[in-house]
Amino acid sequence: MMEKHRVWRVGDNIDTDALAPGAYMKMDLADMAGHCLESRYPGLAANLRAGDVIVAGPGFGIGSSREQAVGVLVQLGVKAVIAPSFSGLYFRNAFNLGLLAIVCPDAEQIPEGSLVEIDTEQSVLRLYEKDVEQASQDITCQKTPSFLVEMAAAGGLLAQLQRKFATS
Repeated sequence: MMEKHRVWRVGDNIDTDALAPGAYMKMDLADMAGHCLESRYPGLAANLRAGDVIVAGPGFGIGSSREQAVGVLVQLGVKAVIAPSFSGLYFRNAFNLGLLAIVCPDAEQIPEGSLVEIDTEQSVLRLYEKDVEQASQDITCQKTPSFLVEMAAAGGLLAQLQRKFATS
């Protein structure tokens, strides 16, 4: 049985400045994470729990290439970000730091507060709205290459390489 993840919705074109505000860049990642998205969604960071997912509109992670914009979500325990499109740099940074980024053209069908199971092998999100025992809908997403899924599951590129060379 797959794990179910609580959904938090955010809008379109979430930029890296909203994710990791410049005013807090001198803080360590744990402190900076408390300010994630506060300009657009006050209180969201305080309400996120480990394993939650963020569902966004198109253009997630636009802006600068700062890795902290991914790092704060990892720090907050976010399992995945699901969106119709991502900034290319953000998408790559996500996997490098251990965050699953799922391209899903129909992400707008996933309501706030619902639960989702993420099946990366089948490229499907199983949506659970009211009855957590029975999926209400399957939503097909773009296939995420298995090497990227493995990288995110390992905790990112550095963690994956450390494990690989520790066992060699």
